[in-house]
Amino acid sequence: MADHIKIRKAEGTWVVRSGGAVLAETNNALELSEGDYASVYYFPREDIAMAFLDRTDKTTNCPWKGDANYFSIVSQSGTIENAAWTYENPNDDVADIKGYLAFYSSDDVTVERV
Repeated sequence: MADHIKIRKAEGTWVVRSGGAVLAETNNALELSEGDYASVYYFPREDIAMAFLDRTDKTTNCPWKGDANYFSIVSQSGTIENAAWTYENPNDDVADIKGYLAFYSSDDVTVERV
């Protein structure tokens, strides 16, 4: 793994909320720390209400993690474009995040420990 990336089990219960709905809740989140960036919390796909997410055409590449695919959150409140991402085939060094999604925190999306 790149020396500046650390992945560990996140302590406690983590949730994602948007538009008044709980989109994800898990005791199995992973915390990914990368250099000086804020930690990112990855949620196992099986603990996410995937019915609220629509895959988009957006992709990006991280030289350390691989190719990311994106999802928009779709609810009665509206659509939040490219609000979540996943590495479906991550580089071997970060293989632990395969099958997990992370969400951008914003005014419309809350990612927090409860």
